Amino acid sequence: MTASHNKLGAVRKRVRGGKKHAKGALNADINVTPLVDVVLVLLIIFMVVTPMIASGVAVDLPQTKNHDKKPDDGKDIIISVTKTKDIYLAANKIKKEDLTRLIEEERRRFPEKTIYVKGDAYTSYGAVRDVMERIHKAQIEDVMLGTEDIKKKER
Repeated sequence: MTASHNKLGAVRKRVRGGKKHAKGALNADINVTPLVDVVLVLLIIFMVVTPMIASGVAVDLPQTKNHDKKPDDGKDIIISVTKTKDIYLAANKIKKEDLTRLIEEERRRFPEKTIYVKGDAYTSYGAVRDVMERIHKAQIEDVMLGTEDIKKKER
């Protein structure tokens, strides 16, 4: 019994780092397991929610050679024109007659926001031009047009 008792004492000594704790004494070591569990849960939540945060409606943007990349920082009023000529303000489908009024209201609430127009590559020029005219009626002159970088063909 003493040999197994000595082995157990040696294991305890290694685990505790050579520290002896009195029976019933408080352990001051930090248990990081709950912290790791919480961080992993938060990471999974962010991974699931992040794709849903993307503003606007998915459209096939026209491709350009000199594409300036701008991160989606949430500070844009995004107007999307789909190939079926539907107009969306953020993710909400709207009538083109209401576009000017809605943009004016949004700019009144958030004057620092800029206008970002995402016109589908397969929609008509006239549909995007009509949206641009309505934005101009809202007295907004600084408008960004969404494009994608031309993808290089692999050989």
